[in-house]
This record gives sequence, C-alpha cells and structure tokens, in this order.
Amino acid sequence: MSFAALRASARRVGVAAPAARGSRTAWRNPAFRKFSTEVPQPPKKSSNAALLGALGVAAVGGVGFWIYASSSDSAREAGTAVKSGVQAAKVAANFVPTKEDYQKVYNRIAEILDVAGDKGYDDGSYGPVLVRLAWHSSGTYDKDSNTGGSNYATMRFEPEAKHGANNGLNVARDLLEPIKQEFPWISYGDLWTLAGVTAIQEMGGPKVPWRPGRIDGFVAQCTPDGRLPDAAQGADHIRNIFYRMGFNDQEIVALSGAHALGRCHRNRSGFDGPWTFSPTSVTNEYYKLLLNEKWLWKKWDGPKQLEDKTTHSLMMLPTDYALVQDKAFKKWTKAYADNEDLWFKDFSKSVATLFELGVPSQQWVTPEPWILKGSDEQA
Repeated sequence: MSFAALRASARRVGVAAPAARGSRTAWRNPAFRKFSTEVPQPPKKSSNAALLGALGVAAVGGVGFWIYASSSDSAREAGTAVKSGVQAAKVAANFVPTKEDYQKVYNRIAEILDVAGDKGYDDGSYGPVLVRLAWHSSGTYDKDSNTGGSNYATMRFEPEAKHGANNGLNVARDLLEPIKQEFPWISYGDLWTLAGVTAIQEMGGPKVPWRPGRIDGFVAQCTPDGRLPDAAQGADHIRNIFYRMGFNDQEIVALSGAHALGRCHRNRSGFDGPWTFSPTSVTNEYYKLLLNEKWLWKKWDGPKQLEDKTTHSLMMLPTDYALVQDKAFKKWTKAYADNEDLWFKDFSKSVATLFELGVPSQQWVTPEPWILKGSDEQA
C-alpha cells in the first residue's frame, strides 16, 4: 500500500471535525483512474463551428508544433491566442464541456493530493499549495482598474511567476500540468481555481461554489508586483490590499482562515513553520490558536515572526497577529473561533468571490456556480 493511501485516512485525525459535517471517506481508491473526455462537437451549420475549425487547424499545424516545443513566453502567448479564441467561440456557440466533465477534472486533482506523502513533500498533502496557487492567481485583482484576478492565469509568465509572493508555486503549477494535458480544453485559470476548490473540499472544508469561464491571457496582462499581501506588515496594509479587491473587514478575517493550512518555508518567503497542528485539515483552529495561545516574537536570524510559547513549534506572521490586535478584526476572529460552522459559511462565500475576481460576467458558461461532489460522495 502506498503512503498516499495511508495519508488519506490519517490527514484529518489531528482535529476532530464537528458532527454536523458528516463523516469523511477514510480511504481513497488506490487504483489509478484516468478520465478523458471528448469535447462535444459544435453544430455543423454554424459560423462558430467554422471559426473553431480554423482555430483547430492553426493549433495542429506548424504554429501548434512550435507552441508545443517551446517554453518561452512568446510561445505561451501564441498558444493563448489560439486557446482564447476557441474559448470565446465555445461560449458564443454554447459549445462547452459539461458539469460532468469538470467533475472528472476535480476527481483527477483529488487523486494527486496525497501523492505528496509518497514524495516526502511537506506534511503529506499538496492541498495547501494548490489553495495558495488559486489564492495568489486571484488575489491580484484591482477593482479600480479592473485588472488582475483569475481570468488570465498570468502567473504562467515569468514577470508574475517571479514575484516574491509566488515563490514555490511552481510546485503547484507543475503538479497540475499533466492534468492540463489530459484535459486540454480547460483553461489554466479554471484549472488552478478548481484545484483550490478541490483541495479545500477534500481537506474537510466547506463546499465552495465554482463555475468555469476563465480564459488564458498574455504576458502584457501580468500584474505589477506588490498586489499580494506582505506578511511582514500590519492592519493598515491588510486593509489596503483587500479593500482594493472589494472585500470588507469581515471577509478579510474569513479569508485569513486559510492559514489553517500549510506552512511557510525559509527558502521561499523567509518565514518558517506551520500555523496549526493540523496543516492538512480545514478547521477553525487558526482562530482558536490566535486567541488562546500566548505568542512571542521569535529570536532568530530570519524575518520578524511569532512562535507559540507552549511548544515553540507553531508560528504566526505579523499580518496574522494583526487579527487580534485590531479591534474590528478581533471581533470576527473571536466569532470564527467560537463557531466553525459560521466560519465555514463565510469562508465559502468569500473564497468563491475571490476565485471569480476579474472575470467578465459574459464569460461564465453557467449563470449560477456549481457545487462539485467530493470523493466521499462518489464512493
């Protein structure tokens, strides 16, 4: 039996889930399930069909081979031109993969989460880094200029991929690339945000409404560095970042609960350590620890961060600590520490909003978001 199978039963043991959540599947199916879906054919008598045919010819011709063979930003832009045209034609012709097709992508993402255990990655799950990829690819949105967000997946290009806040996210992007090849009809923006939804749900979190429609953009649409939170800052900085996206104080605190997951790495952000004792489970432990634990400034040669007085094994960032130092933030921190169901409800709504930032409404392939089934609901 692989380590991945063992991790599936053990990853949620650290913190018991409330009874209201229902039981989770203890074991994943260890068999490899490969799904591939033929993209539905458009109506034969349609100008959109002709456009799709022309784009298909371009993709498989000499230009298509150059796109495939090259890893340069220019090649990615050429590929984007073809794929974005196809996406626009799909929407116009109602020529889109079905909810069931996206469920198959969800299932493939769910299968790879615990492969991290076999590869010795972090705490045995790729879930946290996939949530971070979805978050960082969406959290660049600026409501005033209507730029950034999840629509163009511009972290594919070097300017954005090399932003300091995105260090280490190549792990998540590379992990998802084989799935992109298996389901070539899905855009990177849809794939990355769907991976975030999958990870949240599979790690015991709430259902997160999601819908497809993002298109892949160009390097010129990369956002400037500095749009993501700087963990060394305080409450004013947090508000500047999140207000720019259109969030309020309550939503800021709700989204910050994602720090229940994962850990910081010295060779990426400079910070080091996990926030909680169960870094692969979605719980409200983050808020409880912030309020109930005694936090001390860590004495070390790294950037300013806090450590818990009890075990010296957990850490909080200055931006985390601001949630209990600022009165408006602390009100919501306490509310979520006291009521996990309340946090689940608000977190789900805020994350769904975050993952849709920057996407024009006409691009959505369904007027209402979907709820995709978790692995335990398909057994």
